[in-house]
Amino acid sequence: MTNKSIEVRNPRTGKFDYVIIPPPPKLLAQQCNRLRRAQVHWQQMGIEKRIAALQQWKQAILSTRDRLTEALVNDTGRLSTSELEIDSFVASIDRWCKIAPDLLQESAKNTTIPFIALQQTAVPYPLVGVISPWNFPLLLSTIDTIPALLAGCAAIVKPSEITPRFVAPLINALNTVPKLREVLTFVEGAGATGYALIEYVDLVCFTGSVATGRKVAEAAARNFIPAFVELGGKDPAIVLESANLELATSAILWGAVVNTGQSCLSIERIYVAESIFDKFVEKLVLKAQRLKLAHPTVESGDIGPIIAEKQAAIISDHLLDAVEKGAVIHCGGQVEELGGGWWCRPTVLTQVNHSMKIMTEETFGPIMPVMAFSQVEEAINLANDSIYGLSAAVFAESEESAIEVAQQIDAGAISINDAGLTALMHEGEKNAFKFSGLGGSRMGSAAIKRFMRKKAFLIKTNSTNDPWWFADE
Repeated sequence: MTNKSIEVRNPRTGKFDYVIIPPPPKLLAQQCNRLRRAQVHWQQMGIEKRIAALQQWKQAILSTRDRLTEALVNDTGRLSTSELEIDSFVASIDRWCKIAPDLLQESAKNTTIPFIALQQTAVPYPLVGVISPWNFPLLLSTIDTIPALLAGCAAIVKPSEITPRFVAPLINALNTVPKLREVLTFVEGAGATGYALIEYVDLVCFTGSVATGRKVAEAAARNFIPAFVELGGKDPAIVLESANLELATSAILWGAVVNTGQSCLSIERIYVAESIFDKFVEKLVLKAQRLKLAHPTVESGDIGPIIAEKQAAIISDHLLDAVEKGAVIHCGGQVEELGGGWWCRPTVLTQVNHSMKIMTEETFGPIMPVMAFSQVEEAINLANDSIYGLSAAVFAESEESAIEVAQQIDAGAISINDAGLTALMHEGEKNAFKFSGLGGSRMGSAAIKRFMRKKAFLIKTNSTNDPWWFADE
């Protein structure tokens, strides 16, 4: 691991205008040891005092919201999605503070053996490591951190080196809450820092690519610690003949291009019944063409820049590969440089198939390849023809018809007559299928229980000999 400074690129201007310095290995180890020592008191404080500390942090963040928004805009180049990200973060704190006390209650019950009682409890992992990506820097660095803290863990977060500016306002707010500051910290750095972090924590949460997720899971396994990895997606949408086309095209457009398509749960491939295919494409193209780039200012439109420069090259490669293999572009269709940043307008393609990268590999851009199907079974097979299984969407006139199809899709969260709902509704428990992830659900009430080890007290309630003991002489 190196502690050389890392220059950070501005996605709107292309200029390297920010610098971070990773901690040297010795300092990283010291930080983790400090957090682990402080965790003992944090756990003993009890849930109500932990809630109070998190609420105090939230209020400090809200009082400097403008600075956090500015930092996120500089990180990502987009405004409205940054505001939504902050709202989701604040709502997440409130939601977890509301439900955590009931979820963390101890329980006692009778057992099948009349004179043995059972009392259940759970203890938090001392130190949780969170390694988060660049596409939603604030939300994905805190989505696991908040429930971990409420469970009684200490946490250390390593955000992406591509979008690190948001950390400073978070830490400034954190410094106003001494009790929380003792058990939560953020460290800057690239992959080497994240990899080193795994050596010092008791549990790791990772969000990112399949390739890096494999390395994280393997390192965690060597250290015999749990790893919860949320990886890529190639989410399909199936539009049945009975679907409401106005609704389907609007939902799919949002699900495919929100945050410029830079989301693991973006709709990245669309399968439409032959009888409505032409009308669907026509409506989708018209709606896609109305969306404007957020250039020259962040208020100019809905579509922000491509945040990571390397992603611009991947999107270009997928588009070129598709066109060379016969795909037809109806709107958009290229990555362009404007003011030093990389941009891509919403792009609709037809005449696509699964020989193309754009239908099989994660594109992570505002790209909507549309393919016709003749039978519902064909659509289901195409949707399942992927190494990924994160989420999906199904559109039909009736919920029953859509759910019948959804039950046959290998994915953890399936939006019915809508798209990308897991970005907004976190109550539904889900697992990632296939190479889209590993470990328990980060959504729903089960998410907080990932950070605790269960203990059972088996209590003998009488003073007589157990019937299975050796008989006394």
